[in-house]
Amino acid sequence: MVSTRLGQRVIEAYDVTEPGSPINLSELAPGRIGTVLSVRDDSGSTTSRRLFDLGFAPGAAVKVVRRAPLADPVIFRVAGYEVALRRVHARLIDVAPAP
Repeated sequence: MVSTRLGQRVIEAYDVTEPGSPINLSELAPGRIGTVLSVRDDSGSTTSRRLFDLGFAPGAAVKVVRRAPLADPVIFRVAGYEVALRRVHARLIDVAPAP
């Protein structure tokens, strides 16, 4: 039931403060902050649910803390704690970069 509801999430309108289209979380540079817009539909219900549970919900602020030496994993600060994600999972999250 929860996975079904998460799969139906839609953000009707969102004000992107920086010109251009939203980017995925893996493209955000270390030290930058973005606002989560959505988790892509092709992520699958289990992955989508897990990312949502970790705090990557629409409207959440996320900061790139650091990248590992080989660029994988990436450490993000979201909901007051740090989370390590592989780039393949970070690519599933669309964000609006902060100005």
